[in-house]
Amino acid sequence: MSASGGTKAIVAALAANLAIAVAKFVAFVFSGSSSMLAESVHSLADSGNQGLLLLGGKKAQREATPEHPFGYGRERYIYAFLVSIVLFSVGGMFAIYEGYEKIKHPHEIDLWYLPVGVLIFAIIAESFSFRTAIRESNETRGDLTWTQFVRRAKAPELPVVLLEDLGALVGLVLALIGVSLALITGEGVWDGIGTLCIGILLILIAIILAAETKSLLLGEAAGTEDVEKIKAAMVDGDTVTRIIHMRTLHLGPEELLVAAKIAVQHDNTATEVADAINAAEDRIRNAVPIARVIYLEPDIYSEAPATPDSASGTKAPKAAP
Repeated sequence: MSASGGTKAIVAALAANLAIAVAKFVAFVFSGSSSMLAESVHSLADSGNQGLLLLGGKKAQREATPEHPFGYGRERYIYAFLVSIVLFSVGGMFAIYEGYEKIKHPHEIDLWYLPVGVLIFAIIAESFSFRTAIRESNETRGDLTWTQFVRRAKAPELPVVLLEDLGALVGLVLALIGVSLALITGEGVWDGIGTLCIGILLILIAIILAAETKSLLLGEAAGTEDVEKIKAAMVDGDTVTRIIHMRTLHLGPEELLVAAKIAVQHDNTATEVADAINAAEDRIRNAVPIARVIYLEPDIYSEAPATPDSASGTKAPKAAP
């Protein structure tokens, strides 16, 4: 996995979640707090999710084969989608079930200092993990807002870790509030309400992750900035006079397919056209290094009326017959 895959952020989150999961479970055993049980399962699910992200990054590095000629870059999208399923089922649904049971059958929390101490420790540990994810994201985020970064990022790992860590921090605060109210009022139902809120939060985050990774799985085009760079690099104004139409597709976070029909001079020889295509490919790769698979089809541009483009439903300039 490349640096942009956020490996450091994933490892930091994995280490924090494993330590926190053990601490929360010990606190649950001695205190009986359902919030602590839900949070321990949440941290365990998060640890499994980080393992899935690391596994996806490893599998994505496999070389292309005749059966998969464009490689395995989309493995990272598949494993990120699995993360959303695990977060929904194991984390969210389990927390909702535990919250419902605790509201229906409330009981007091024993050894109050254990869950409170563990929650404070967990908040501190998750904050360090969240800070690492933010620092790694800032290296690639540019001028994008955080919402835009999560929606537009082609590498799924950092958005997944960011949302997981954010959800973990908010969930810990909810658990702390629930436990505190249960201790202050003597009503264990508040612990169940806190657990229920944690479950709802996790399901909302899982839905967001599923929607974003589904879009990546379906195949997303290059970002607007990269598209403009490719267009500027492709046309030299001499041998390649214009782009008739173009398509881009991410084969993985760091691998882009570019397919275009380009206009060349009508009196160019086959050798000149071949040289023009090779030169255009070199310019594109220099401008956008992740453009690794490029197919350029030469044609003679015509000013004839535009015809519908079957791929997009728009009208594209017509090539000469």
